[in-house]
Amino acid sequence: MPLIEINKVRYRRHLTIIIAACIGGLAIGSLVLSQLLIVFFPDESGSHFHWNLLGVVATGGIIAWLLNKNRRRDFMTEVVYVWELKQTLNKINRKMMKLKTAGEAGNPSALLAMHYCYEGSSILWLLDDNTLLMDELSAKQAELKGLAKKFNLVLNSKEFQELDLKQF
Repeated sequence: MPLIEINKVRYRRHLTIIIAACIGGLAIGSLVLSQLLIVFFPDESGSHFHWNLLGVVATGGIIAWLLNKNRRRDFMTEVVYVWELKQTLNKINRKMMKLKTAGEAGNPSALLAMHYCYEGSSILWLLDDNTLLMDELSAKQAELKGLAKKFNLVLNSKEFQELDLKQF
């Protein structure tokens, strides 16, 4: 997955609309579905917890299906890209200790994965206005550049392949 610059304003606007639609859809859909189930299948004990729970779960499933079905629409482009980037960065972060060890030994795949992770994190943090840790990230990037220079490597995030993580 190549790292690309995202239009922050468009991303935030679309994410806000999608979140609001999901919250509204979940609230309205679960109430409507639960009430319909209670009307058609009343419980003599007066407890309708199972119908309410089923209404929430079914509405959540419908919303997930709708999001998945519409993920390739232009409106969802930035939101889906950020979601997929976060998944990739999580995979890298779960293996970061092994990557650091291999990187210190000069493994080019490890250094490339770390480079991709740092570059991707920088993009995400700027999108979310999470700039508190940017100095720490810059220090890690400088350390990584030193390692790459030590092993005569040029790191390009476009060369990163998620399959390379399997060796760690």
